[in-house]
Amino acid sequence: MRLSTTTALGLSALLALTGCSTSTEPATASSSSATPVQEGSTAAKASTPLSSAELSERLLSEGDLGEGYTRTPQSAVRHDDVTVIGCPALAKLGGDAATGSSLSFPHKAKASFTDGGSNNSEVSEELYSDTAAKLSHGIGTVFDAMLSCPTYQVVSGSTVIDMGTTKASAPALGDEQWSQLLTYSAGGRRSVVKQTAIRTGTILVIVSGSPALVDAHLVDAVRTAQAR
Repeated sequence: MRLSTTTALGLSALLALTGCSTSTEPATASSSSATPVQEGSTAAKASTPLSSAELSERLLSEGDLGEGYTRTPQSAVRHDDVTVIGCPALAKLGGDAATGSSLSFPHKAKASFTDGGSNNSEVSEELYSDTAAKLSHGIGTVFDAMLSCPTYQVVSGSTVIDMGTTKASAPALGDEQWSQLLTYSAGGRRSVVKQTAIRTGTILVIVSGSPALVDAHLVDAVRTAQAR
């Protein structure tokens, strides 16, 4: 996994929400509460990675989420120049890749939804599949970088986003868990996005959006992703 691409994990969501990118894909960042899996361990060999088509079948649907949810069409990404200020660890991963819409794992699927009954709050789900060791290492690297800087700035074009990161607790689901709250301010707007990631075997589940919606749908997202 190319680390320069993994900066998309947290920043693409913020750039999309502040109008700096046409991507509709929130992503995630956080802290791990488990020991990374070794490539040759029993856990890493427990199952083989799923294809993107198989992952697509394990995404939540409007019916799973409940009444009032509408699926948001996927949009093309506009790759604006992005600079990270005040967070050397994150900047080292590559600010130019921050507008990417997803992580660079080979197998992926994603969906975004708007809850019309909750002030048009948004929630998104991303599924990735690779070996357990690669999923753990790749996402953990980005999470560690973002949490190393409680505050920093992201500059995209003429827009400056003031960022704040706070570790959040994650439920004991799957094999590894990450969660954090991202607070951002730009153009007079201040918003909080919760991003929780669960690795279950060779599947990584990321649910992002308003904190209430993430908490409400995370368990269902993980259970659906685990279904065979």
